[in-house]
This record gives sequence, C-alpha cells and structure tokens, in this order.
Amino acid sequence: MSAPAYAQPLALGPVRLRNRFVSAPMERNYCAPDGSMTDEYIAYLERRAAGGAALVFTEASYVRADGKGRIRQMGVDDDDRIPGIARLVDAVHAHGALVGVELNHGGRTAQGVVSGFVPVAPTPIPCAVVGGEMPEQLDDADIEHIIECFGEAAARCEQAGVDVISLHGGHGYLIHQFLSPAYNKRNDKWAEPTLFVNRVIDTVRAMAPGAALGLRFSAFEGVDGGLDTATTRERINAIDTGRLDFLDVSAGNYEAGQWIIQPGEWSRGLLAPHAAPYTRDFDLPVGVAGRISTPEVAEHIIASGQADFVSMARTLHADPEFPNRALAGTRYRPCIACNYCIDSLAAGPVPCSVNPWVGRELEQPAGPAPAPVRVAVIGGGPAGLSAARELAAAGHHVDLYDERGSLGGDFALASVLHEYPEYHRIVDWYLAELTDLDVVCHTGIKVDAHTLAAEDFDAIVLATGGTGPALDVPGVETRRVRDVREFLASGDPAPAAVTIFGADREAAAVADDLLQKGTQVVMIGPQETIAHDVGRRAKIVLLPRLAAAENFTAHLSSILVRLDADRAVISTNGREHTVSAPGELLVSQGIEPRTELLPALRALTPRFGVHSVGDASGDGGSIHAANITAADVAARITATAHTHVEVLA
Repeated sequence: MSAPAYAQPLALGPVRLRNRFVSAPMERNYCAPDGSMTDEYIAYLERRAAGGAALVFTEASYVRADGKGRIRQMGVDDDDRIPGIARLVDAVHAHGALVGVELNHGGRTAQGVVSGFVPVAPTPIPCAVVGGEMPEQLDDADIEHIIECFGEAAARCEQAGVDVISLHGGHGYLIHQFLSPAYNKRNDKWAEPTLFVNRVIDTVRAMAPGAALGLRFSAFEGVDGGLDTATTRERINAIDTGRLDFLDVSAGNYEAGQWIIQPGEWSRGLLAPHAAPYTRDFDLPVGVAGRISTPEVAEHIIASGQADFVSMARTLHADPEFPNRALAGTRYRPCIACNYCIDSLAAGPVPCSVNPWVGRELEQPAGPAPAPVRVAVIGGGPAGLSAARELAAAGHHVDLYDERGSLGGDFALASVLHEYPEYHRIVDWYLAELTDLDVVCHTGIKVDAHTLAAEDFDAIVLATGGTGPALDVPGVETRRVRDVREFLASGDPAPAAVTIFGADREAAAVADDLLQKGTQVVMIGPQETIAHDVGRRAKIVLLPRLAAAENFTAHLSSILVRLDADRAVISTNGREHTVSAPGELLVSQGIEPRTELLPALRALTPRFGVHSVGDASGDGGSIHAANITAADVAARITATAHTHVEVLA
C-alpha cells in the first residue's frame, strides 16, 4: 500500500518539506507586548514542530510599528528581534521542521489604541470591524519606506536562520488593500494594484536571497466591490510570481471574516476548489487553507491535485501532534471549529476550547505520575471527561460516574444542534481515550458519599455541572416550562411554536436549530443583543440567519413580567406591553452550580482532597473553562500525591 500523498516530501524553492503539513501563520498573541519573542511562544511553536509539521510559521508579523494590530503580535521591525527569532529557529530545527515567518503590515486594520500610531492605508477608508479609526493616506515617500521595511524585516529573518518567508497579501491587510478595488481608490501610480506587492517582492528577494519566498492571498474577498475570483486571478497573473517559490490560498477580509476563519457548519476543505486553478496553471507549489481538519480531507486535496500542501491553523492549535498521528494512522484530538481561539485575540494570548494546554506548554506535566492513586470523578460532561482523561493519562486509576445513560453531559446535547455539527467529535474522542486509558465508566448511576466511601478513593473530583434557576413568574402554571437543557435531553420533536426566555448563547443556538425545523420562535431576553456571551466570529453566520428568519421574533432588553396561555406581558426598558408568546416556554437563564454532594464528600476526607471543576465549581460557562479547571485539578492531584510519596520516603 502506497504512502498517503500528504506524507510525500515537497520542494519549496531552496528548501524541502518533509511532508505536506504546514502549521499556518495563525495569530496567537504569545509575544511580549513590545512584539519580542517569549519562551511561551517558542514552546508553542516547538510543540508543533515536534508534532510532525514540516513547516512551522509564526503569525503575521509586523514590519513597521504602525502596522501592529494585536496587543502581543510578533514584531520583525527592529534588529533587537533577531536573537529571539534565532532562539525560535534553533528550537524548531531541533525537531526537523522548517521555520517560516509571515511578513505583514496591517494598514487600515491596525488600531492606534494597540500600535500607538495613527493607522495608514492606500486610501483613507476606516475598518469598522476593529473600531473604525480613520487611517491616513500613505504618500509616496511613506509607501517607499514601508517597502524598505518589508525588505529589512526579511533580512532580519534570514539572519536569524528563518527558512521560509511569506508575504501576507490577503485577509484585508496592507498588500491586499493595494490589490483591492474596494480599498485602493488612488489616482497616482500606486493605483496600479500590483505595483506595491511587486516592489515588495523585489526588495525582499534582494535582502533575503537565501530564503524561500511565497505569497499568501485571498482567492476572493467576499464583500461587495471587492476582489472576486476572476479579478483576483487577474491580479495574481500580473504579479511577478516567477520570483516566488510558492503560493498559499486563503479567502476573505475583515469585513468578511467568516471566509478567513470559517464556521464549523461549513464544509471541510471548502477553499480547495479555489486553489485548484492556481495549482494547475502556475509552475509553483500551491498551498490552501480552510477547514482542513481531518487526514481524509488533507489527503483528498493533495491526491486530487487541488493543492500541493495544506496550511492548517486551528487543527494544529487543537492538536500539535496531528501530523504525526495522521502519518501513523492514530487518533488525534479534533478541532471543533468553535472559533473561541480567534474570538479571544482582542483580549490577549489565544487559548483553545478542546486543549487546555495550548499556550501553557511550559506548564504541561510531562511523563507519568510517580505515585499513581485512585480517583473518583463524578460527572461525565466536558469537565469530568477532561479530568478523567488527564488523570488517567498520568497513570492514575480513575472511576467516572454519571447519572445519565451516556457521557458527554450538556455538551453532548449541544452537539445535535444545527450550529454545532463538529461538537460530537470531541465527545467521541474523549470516549475513545477513556477506553484506551482503562477508565472505569459507570453510567446511569447517581452516586452518593456512601457509594464512594466503600471504594476508599484517594481523591474525588466533582464535575456535576449545574442546573437552570427556577422561574418565578406569575402565570407560570398556564403552560409547560422547561430549561433548554431539559428540552434537549428529552429528545422531543420540534414543536410548531415555542417561546424562549433568554437571549444568551444557548438560547440562540436552540432557536436557530428549531427555526431550521420549521418552528415559530419568539425570544424574550433581558440582554441587549442576541448571544452577547459569544465572540463575533463564533456567531458571524448565526446572527444574520436569525435576522432573516421569517418565523423568528425577538424582544430584547425585556423582562418577563407575567405569562398567559399564549401571550406574555414583558417590560422593555421599563415599559410594559403584551406580546404573542406561543407554545411551551423554554428557559435559558444560565446555570447554578450543583454542589449538594460537596459536604458529604468532604466528610470522607480523601487523602488528596475533594475538588470541584467546570460548572460545579462556578468556573465553567464554556468548554474551555471546564477543560482548564479540570486539567489544573488533575495536575494538582498528581503533584500532591508526588509530594506525599516524597514525605513518606
């Protein structure tokens, strides 16, 4: 049997990839606030190199200070950056991978509040997505200076030992702004859309002659008046691609962010057909990004000739070992395309919903626990599954209990909703992991302290989640009332009509799912906006879909005052009025921790304590939070057991 296409080496100009998996230039915010390299960032990228990626890119890195768009974005704008980049190169090379740096200037997408400078652009058109600050129009001298900055940044990278340089010509950044008819309205020589990028290519080639050089671009922008596929092709035809070693195809811009980071409900590998014409017509290796989250999709893209390599961001963010595991045919931790990572960029370092050690590689325990102990985990939702897996992976003996007949908790319920088609993958992964790690799972059992006392566990982890608060509203007896989680757990078919009290993440997802099934949905929520607790990218296709739904009515900034059989009195900004409120009332008003077992469990005084995780600890609210608390508790139990053994010794 022949090796997979993604296992084959590939030449990119002067360098050679060991396989076709490329860790894409995902924004991560792991550098210091001044843009310099950190140990945390090196550890993150080193982990991806050790995981088998052939080429590991840093994030889009600014070549001049006014092009900085993120608070901890990597800078290549000063010679002081060289030693840090060199340390990164040494760490990645030690694992047999190549290092790439993507050179960038944010242009109109940069923010003065982040960079400390007024943003600049080919034409002064503000970017509302990042705050709408009006950029200054670049004059001829400043354009020439930025071109020089690209070249100087490339020279620094080459001096540090970087193997591959990519120019970011997509996603609405400065090079893309010159290319786009939507953002380049000039009437001087720089109105010619490819002049700027060709000058940058010339300068970078001259100042970093030894590095492989490529261009990343958006196959289309996805906005009215912007670059469509035909116009983009005209632009690429006019670019001096003969001086490049590869092309890398993506899509979108800031105003069409769903094409940059695609939602989970879109098809895997959806941009591959847009890369195929470039692969066919250009005598260059071509890469492609876009929801390439399984080995099967990667294999199809490469074997079918649609692209020569795959650029993977979120997939390797979730599991740095994905390439090694794909090559070995073993199980990998799946990305669920929730976009929590990208929605965290404005706040700081980017985490991962399904991998609690992303960005915390230096803290991750290594190797088995020196002193295995017996641990009971009560609750089989994300926090319980994560705690059980982390403990068992460390070598502990774990029993997992859940009162439901199957594991996965409320997250498994969410995985059946229209918005979350990838969520089931992480539940399935946990179940397979627990089987291989010999975790003893007891389902359909509601345990109490007496049950656990007979087993003499060394530690107990409470992961019982939470429950929705009781609804105390006059008229509540006039109809059936259930928490949204109770409704999903019932498996009842979609009703003809329903009223949802709440406008949070859960309410929005349930409303969207029911609308797809033909249900008339009325939403009454105290929130000012729908899904206020979800980041912009995570709801970028959801909100327009809700707004366009004919069977959907939303009353926001509204409190439920009284219920009747098919109507409700609500108070909107202090004004009471009656609205139609048909069908059953589903309540989505958050959850309260389930902690009734805690006193009795603590009375058992297990040697290494009783620990609450996830929603049961009050630190839940998302799968990321659940995973973090669970992983940290598992590490704490291991460390405590180790200390105990040392004391006895």
